[in-house]
Amino acid sequence: MTATDRWEAELLTRVLSALLREDVVGLRTRSTTVHEQDGPWLRLATGEDALLLPVAEDGFQCRYAARRPVLVRESDGAELTSYDSVLGALRELAEPEDRGGFDAFAEECRQTLATLRLHTATRAEVMARLTVGHGLGGSLAYDTLAARHDHPVYPTARGRSGLTEEQLRAYAPEFRPRFALRWLAVPWDEVTVAGKLPEFWPTPDMLGLPDLRDTHVTLPVHPLTVDALPGGSVLADRACLDVVPTLSMRTVATVDDPCVHLKLPLATATLGLRNKRTIKPGTLVDGAVGQRLLEAVIAREPRFRDTVLHADETTYAHAGHELLAVLCRRYPAGLDDCEVVPLAALLAEAPDGRPVIDGLADRFYGGDPLALLDAALTLLFDWQTTLFGYGVALESHQQNVSLVLRSGELRLLFKDNDGPRINTERLAAALPGPWDFDDARILGTDDGPVADVFTTITVHLCAGAYAFGSTRHRRALLRLVRERLTEAVDRLGGDAADVLRARVLQAPELPVKAMVTAGTLLSKERSGAADINKHYTTGPNYLLPQGGSA
Repeated sequence: MTATDRWEAELLTRVLSALLREDVVGLRTRSTTVHEQDGPWLRLATGEDALLLPVAEDGFQCRYAARRPVLVRESDGAELTSYDSVLGALRELAEPEDRGGFDAFAEECRQTLATLRLHTATRAEVMARLTVGHGLGGSLAYDTLAARHDHPVYPTARGRSGLTEEQLRAYAPEFRPRFALRWLAVPWDEVTVAGKLPEFWPTPDMLGLPDLRDTHVTLPVHPLTVDALPGGSVLADRACLDVVPTLSMRTVATVDDPCVHLKLPLATATLGLRNKRTIKPGTLVDGAVGQRLLEAVIAREPRFRDTVLHADETTYAHAGHELLAVLCRRYPAGLDDCEVVPLAALLAEAPDGRPVIDGLADRFYGGDPLALLDAALTLLFDWQTTLFGYGVALESHQQNVSLVLRSGELRLLFKDNDGPRINTERLAAALPGPWDFDDARILGTDDGPVADVFTTITVHLCAGAYAFGSTRHRRALLRLVRERLTEAVDRLGGDAADVLRARVLQAPELPVKAMVTAGTLLSKERSGAADINKHYTTGPNYLLPQGGSA
């Protein structure tokens, strides 16, 4: 099989598995299981005809996953082996008002397939100039590797809506580019600034706008956003400040000081066409409030003071528009002699062809990747269950958590605290506020939404994904996840521990993100998703003892 065939087949297999997991057009709940010589098939009746999908036992968020990249039409035996033909067949089963979402997802698949092929064609050249080093500057190489690795759940994560190959090469993290930012001059009375902007922040006269020195402040603009900017501000002709993209792409590290990252609006989308990469000003407020809340928890829980680190996200500026905003993220000092590795990079392929985690295990854990994950999961679950006791669950997925490794020491580094879920009754009993979050969806009065985020983010993405992503150590890692989470829940104690036992450890099913449905296939009105990143279906509980999964 050629590389091109391989990528198309792998993409379609992931797409079919995602559609099955999210029960698109009833593919999971309306199908019956048919056992053939080559294994199980799911049969979805479609009026006088039926569609057949070959599947295999899986267990990670769905009982089955697609076994082969094909959907078979029963009436004539036609094999649908492209994303266009598969989505076309499923589109016909959807409600008329939903069919446009299938067309949009087909385009998303097209963009992703082009990106996968581009990654294959450029791997040698990128790896040849990639140097992994210490500190936050050296960690950017891990972002490049992670950007070339698939998301554990979302099938088209490597695609970026509307960007050309030239734009990807110039600005996407998988190519490790370096570029200069553009800058806007905005009247001071139109801008909200929180915290102290960095010393390197250019003034209008430094950008060739001396007449605006006393009346305007400058805001950085990603080059990809320039053409989408609203009118009314002055765009400087002169670019300024060299940066390198991080894994999130819209967040860039400054070359002169890699400890300072700038999160900038991008007029594109990832993980769903509705998942825009702009920045609503309220999320900047929420990130700062979230950080202060976490600092208050650590003050009450001193055992985390030296092991759980947080980037400072209290400095930001905006002009009341989602394309006129910037978060100035400052990382803690003292990391220059450490290896800083985002969790999203652990299973990515390193330049030597091995998973990143294997190289880290060689250097820090005597060649044992299980020992490395054991240490990471022990600390991660201890911290996240402790937060649950305060009524807090962070949206700290693989991209937002990094391992900080030094000989004999492992710590965790967190960022992006603007999208938690909080049970205000638990929080008020432990840490009375006020905690003035801007987004009303963050706050509630029960444990359900908090447990859902804990499960879908911490358990699925930061733990289960490594067990099911490893063919060598799956059983051992599943046992490790179960044991370390159980220990953390037992350590927590009280009624909060009872909730986690009932809703996570012992539940017959667990919540599962329906990311394709909420992000692309259906409108918010049709899906009912108040937040497209927190819209769920259900799947089997792989944490139950073997044989107990639903």
